[in-house]
Amino acid sequence: MFLASWIWGTAVILCCVSWFLLGRRRRQQGEPPLENGFLPYLGCALKFGANPLEFLKEKQKKHGHIFTCHVAGKYIHFLTDPFSYHALMRQGKHLDWKKFHFATSAKAFGHGSIDPAEGNTTENFHQTFIRTLQGNALDALIEAMMENLQYVMLQSRAPKLQSNTWVTEGLYTFCCQVMFESGFLTLFGKELNSNNDKNLSSKQETERAHILNALENFKEFDKIFPALVAGLPIHLFKSAHSAREKLGEALLHKNLLKRDNLSELVTLRMFLNDTLSTFDDMEKAKTHVAVLWASQANTIPATFWTLFYLLKNPEAMRAATNEVQSVLESAEESISLDGKHISLNRKQLDNMPILDSIIKEAMRLSSASMTFRVAKEDFTLHLEDDCYNIRKDDIVALYPQLLHFDPEIYADPLTFKYDRFLNEKGEEKTDFYRQGRKLKHYYMPFGTGMAKCPGRLFAVHEIKQFLALIFSYFEIELVDSNVKCPSLDQSRAGLGILQPSNDIDFRYRLKCL
Repeated sequence: MFLASWIWGTAVILCCVSWFLLGRRRRQQGEPPLENGFLPYLGCALKFGANPLEFLKEKQKKHGHIFTCHVAGKYIHFLTDPFSYHALMRQGKHLDWKKFHFATSAKAFGHGSIDPAEGNTTENFHQTFIRTLQGNALDALIEAMMENLQYVMLQSRAPKLQSNTWVTEGLYTFCCQVMFESGFLTLFGKELNSNNDKNLSSKQETERAHILNALENFKEFDKIFPALVAGLPIHLFKSAHSAREKLGEALLHKNLLKRDNLSELVTLRMFLNDTLSTFDDMEKAKTHVAVLWASQANTIPATFWTLFYLLKNPEAMRAATNEVQSVLESAEESISLDGKHISLNRKQLDNMPILDSIIKEAMRLSSASMTFRVAKEDFTLHLEDDCYNIRKDDIVALYPQLLHFDPEIYADPLTFKYDRFLNEKGEEKTDFYRQGRKLKHYYMPFGTGMAKCPGRLFAVHEIKQFLALIFSYFEIELVDSNVKCPSLDQSRAGLGILQPSNDIDFRYRLKCL
């Protein structure tokens, strides 16, 4: 037994030594400084994953504005100088922004490759999303979301809302349920002809139960999403795998056809799946699971952080409430509980610079997105003051949290300042500087360039609608006004808005209108 253990131990040591001597990449002339790490395959992955921001700050201080890290089998060149970001955007000939996203989507959601070059589909997904989430299509989404938010807040949750009675709940739990249920109804519609059904109330209760069940499956799947992006197979996570399959079953085309008021996004995606792809029924459904995840995974925590910071800052809350009240008065919208819903269109929502600033500031403090480009070939990356050789299949990445927490750009960067993105006239502020030079890129929670999130406009409008309705219908407060701000869950770094590490209790009740 001892001999066998000794042999295995020796073999492992020899493999590690061989990798250290032969398998490690060597920095070539003209390449960025290289950090291989000491672990085979993982490289710097553990240190990076523990606290990406501090890890990258340390390497930036050591190496300068560009350096290469070996992370989980990939070589990633981190570009940290915001004045060089535009250089990356101009490298479309040499860098592919789609390859990483296509591969990640197929790996995480379980559908076939959506890269047209692979032959499974000829759909241009990016154009589909722009067509159905921006322009005129955005107006319809905003209108539907406004109706659904009020239905969920006032009717769906009616059993909890007794006149003048406080309801205590976790703030993240509340935001999660309200935004998921409203967003699901907005994108995937309601049960066909349910409004004309004689048993409307029971039908609505049944449908709500189905949506809340989908929410539980969503949360179970979402918990292990970072592991899937890192390359671990979903079969290692039995409950999450089951949850993803259940979400897929709920979004099969045969089930979606039983629903009314499907969004243009979903109806177009169904049509394109059926006409341009070779996917089977479940693979088609899993492309809709991807849409569901993309619509919720960042919007929910962004909503939480925005409302939390408002609850912690009375001055910000007063300014936001007054702005919403002013817009409602200008629109001649009256607030009541008699079934008449508030209506705010896109133009009116766009006329809320204070809410814009508050949402931006909350997202600045909680965003940890990453922008990836994959090198199509060996090439030379020309930056503002230097140039570097990049190898084929390497990744060039931006980590905007470095930008968002830079004290030279944002004074006192860890502090929430509700008016940080407002100028002296109370309008949107766009002048931010570093080293005395005006920045083009200073706020990047949605990515940049061609890979910029196509649903970003709808996401911000959703949060504005949520806040406007909360201010209009409810009194809200933290259970403990001195509660500390929860830390950010670093396990999701690179995926967008970070979730809080713990929930915060708050309470709410209907206003006496």
